[in-house]
Amino acid sequence: MGDRDKKKRLPRAVYEQELFRLQAELVKMQEWVRAEGARVVVIFEGRDAAGKGSTIKRVTQYLNPRIARIAALPTPTERQRTQWYFQRYIEHLPAAGEIVLFDRSWYNRAGVERVMGFCTPDEYRRFLQQCPIFERLLVEDGILLRKYWFSVSDSEQQSRFESRLNDPMRQWKLSPMDLESITRWEDYSRAKDEMLVHTDIPESRWYVVESDDKRTARLNMISHLLSTVPYHEVKRPLLKLPHRPASSGYVRPPRAQQTYVPDHAASLGE
Repeated sequence: MGDRDKKKRLPRAVYEQELFRLQAELVKMQEWVRAEGARVVVIFEGRDAAGKGSTIKRVTQYLNPRIARIAALPTPTERQRTQWYFQRYIEHLPAAGEIVLFDRSWYNRAGVERVMGFCTPDEYRRFLQQCPIFERLLVEDGILLRKYWFSVSDSEQQSRFESRLNDPMRQWKLSPMDLESITRWEDYSRAKDEMLVHTDIPESRWYVVESDDKRTARLNMISHLLSTVPYHEVKRPLLKLPHRPASSGYVRPPRAQQTYVPDHAASLGE
């Protein structure tokens, strides 16, 4: 453990300019996915506070939520615990013309479930055996599957936890499970290493994103994703605002007949 080599932080102006350029390319990719009927799955995994959620926000910022959606599954129900492990994730896979971003995924079994004892050794071994088969089936069926592991150092994770702990607007991001991960750092490291050995297969590679610097991590991840999808710009039909017709005698009902929200904004200048 220990600090990684510190790099000079990317200036905000440079970061924002390049982020906006990449987001424009994501919009083009989205239109290609829609027009071609492609199916894209992007998996975001990594330690707590590694920057997965903030990267997902930047990816989806300008995308159509009807095309690009986020799958962040809650704790499985009692019924789901009796299903085939991958079953509840299959429900969230994309149809033609859709992009699904998994904010954590079926790899929960190889990480938190393994380390915290939420699955049996037999369930864990079965996962490592079945996962490559499952992903090969997805890829063979035409799904574009991309898997990203966000790698953060122990010191940076500690710093981010402390920041959240002292920020009432972000305390919801911390859970007892997150704090437990501090004392189980090496256990999670071993679990991650074993996961990569079994599931980094030619059909669906793992791509590691160094994420101690969130700005750099976001740019690197988005740029890589775009480089791996064979999209091209799709020309959209030219839209033109129609002429607004003259009034035909419509009279709006009196305001007193409707209930308006109080003008809170007006009170700010008093």
